[in-house]
Amino acid sequence: MSDRRTEILRAATRVIARRGVRGLRVGELASEAGVSTSLIYYHFTDRAGILRQTLEFISDRADRYTAERDPGAQPADPRSDLEQVLLLELQDTPEVRENSTAWGELRASAVFDPDLREDLAKATHTWVHEIAELLGRAHPMGTAPAHAASAERLTALLEGLSVRWLSGSLPLEHARRLLTDAIGAELHRA
Repeated sequence: MSDRRTEILRAATRVIARRGVRGLRVGELASEAGVSTSLIYYHFTDRAGILRQTLEFISDRADRYTAERDPGAQPADPRSDLEQVLLLELQDTPEVRENSTAWGELRASAVFDPDLREDLAKATHTWVHEIAELLGRAHPMGTAPAHAASAERLTALLEGLSVRWLSGSLPLEHARRLLTDAIGAELHRA
């Protein structure tokens, strides 16, 4: 991906996190990214293209920061790996705050936008599938349908905890503790 295109997607994520999907204006996006509006249309064709590619950018960025490992650390056991991937979505960094807020804005807008709804459903399905695979490694005696159901519950819980944390109604450490307890309950259940 070109540097300009990446910077436009970073800027789109910031604008969506700050103003919501309905508040996304191409002129403001151009100003935020430091590019012309024509360059935005060149890369993304229309507003729907901007939203679709921003959703993909947010998903890819989350994949990167949830996969970060300390280079000197020992390989994690499957349960620790599962916990780490999920808990890294609840870290107080500007990137995670921005990503989580923009994801929530895109999810809320998808209620009224069928095209965005389809793209969001695909991204969510991919995320749930990845968590189900991690659950399968952590609890190999469980069944694939049980892992898929657990992954649905855990990702939905994580989205809800994230909204509560970001809105200030739940302290971050409490959200992380609730998620860790839920992981344990799902592994016991599976």
